[in-house]
Amino acid sequence: MLVTPAYAQAAGGASGAAGLASFLPLVLIFVIMYFLMIRPQQKRMKEHRAMVEALKKGDEVVTQGGLIGKVTSVRDSELEVEIAPGVKVRVVRSTVTGLVNRTQPAAANS
Repeated sequence: MLVTPAYAQAAGGASGAAGLASFLPLVLIFVIMYFLMIRPQQKRMKEHRAMVEALKKGDEVVTQGGLIGKVTSVRDSELEVEIAPGVKVRVVRSTVTGLVNRTQPAAANS
């Protein structure tokens, strides 16, 4: 049972295509993971960052701890939130998870 050189060379060429075919499912899985998990998470992070940067005095917010209150003061990295009449707490901006009520700008008198 001797293998001829021509037969041995033909068998070696097929392994390159087989290697690519076995690598294709990995690439496909990564693409699916990107569109189903990574991209939506990046979009949510971008929206949260924009919401936190747009906070202003008078907005009603919810923190990660579940506190609901009205923003009374805005600083660089923190907010002062009034959670009850006369009770104010300092909160790090990034811990604000949602906006309950956004203050409307005053209407111009025409």
